[in-house]
Amino acid sequence: MDTDSTQKVPPHWALNFFTIWFGQAFSILGSQIVQFALIWWLTVKTGSATVLTFSSIAGIVPQVLLAPLAGALVDRWNRRITMMVADGVGAVAAGVLAGLFALGWVQVWHVFVILFIRSCSGAFHWPAMQASTSLMVPKQHLSRIQGLNQMLWGALGVIAAPLGALVMDLIPLYSVVAIDVVTAAFAITPLFFVHVPQPERSLSTALTAGEKPSVWADMKAGWRYVAGWKGAMIILLMATLINLLVNPAFALLPLLVKNDFHGNAARLAALESAMGFGMMGGGLTLGVWGGFRRRILTTFVGLIGMGIGVLLMGITPASLFVMAVVAMFVAGFMNPITNGPINAVLQSAVAPEMQGRVFTLVGSIAALMSPLGLMVAGPLSDVVGVRTWFIVGGVATVVMGVVCFFVPAVVHIEDGRSDAGAQPVVETQAPVDEKAPAIISI
Repeated sequence: MDTDSTQKVPPHWALNFFTIWFGQAFSILGSQIVQFALIWWLTVKTGSATVLTFSSIAGIVPQVLLAPLAGALVDRWNRRITMMVADGVGAVAAGVLAGLFALGWVQVWHVFVILFIRSCSGAFHWPAMQASTSLMVPKQHLSRIQGLNQMLWGALGVIAAPLGALVMDLIPLYSVVAIDVVTAAFAITPLFFVHVPQPERSLSTALTAGEKPSVWADMKAGWRYVAGWKGAMIILLMATLINLLVNPAFALLPLLVKNDFHGNAARLAALESAMGFGMMGGGLTLGVWGGFRRRILTTFVGLIGMGIGVLLMGITPASLFVMAVVAMFVAGFMNPITNGPINAVLQSAVAPEMQGRVFTLVGSIAALMSPLGLMVAGPLSDVVGVRTWFIVGGVATVVMGVVCFFVPAVVHIEDGRSDAGAQPVVETQAPVDEKAPAIISI
């Protein structure tokens, strides 16, 4: 592929990047506080696994369906404006929901609609920020940003749930939801003043009949790029199966706390904080250690460890809540160990002008089966219980992690694609944007 991926980064890159980064961090904190409050409200109001799974589906389906289109459009649009509009739409949706709670008009389906709209805006925001990051940060600092982002997610996981439980006790729910509107302003305001670079189009694109390719052509180009990479396709198929089995378990965690551990919002917050501490520890470990020389082997170890944590959640007796906390910590610790190397391989190997399409395509393929799993898990869990999904998901994840060691195309994935358009893998870890969904998610 003819492309110039060495676009110049300004000397004051740190001021520009971290001005946006801190704004996004505040916005994510607000969103996670509100997400915690809404999920617990649905749990208490309905006590239904089906309702919780449909709330998760409302947040996942737009990411799956819109991702390929969003990626193609982001590669064509101004990324700064895209992020501003996406954040603005999410803030307006939160404001409408806060008004419904304040007037006492809110229904369960209102929450589903708002979650769906917010997910649609996120489908455009994430690839815009993700694809911009590699053009805003010098290559020699990419690994530091990687570790910083992983630690941010861990820190937010630690504080968001307890803050959510606390503010629910202190202020009305409509005020809790309105927090998201305020924190969104921290994300939008810096974008008025900070320059966000645009990628240069490839030489091959510039030479095409003087005509800009269609959005459909851009989407097909992204698919061909990924489909020609056998190792990446195998990883994505395996991630799809794992997400099919594991995502429902964590979507139903509030119900597990309420029914099996006889807990309240504070206990749910304790479990989510344990995962947050684990993610912080895993991110710090990955940043200091760096993983094995062949980075994908680190992912295999992470998969096995994450599966053990998920399985442990499923077999923990109701009387041993501390054991459940440990299980969540283990699963959280292994999450960055699993996803960090995969994201690093992809972002360092994919050409800048292709990143919007490739990242969203990867995300949508990985999440493809999650809605189906959630649709089955909800009604079935009302009959057989939530623990079943943790046990099945944990076993499947461990097995996948072991199998990966014996699949040559996966073991050698970071050697790059085998076709003529392959890009060399740079020996440095690429950043994982703070809003980036994990390829293998929990």
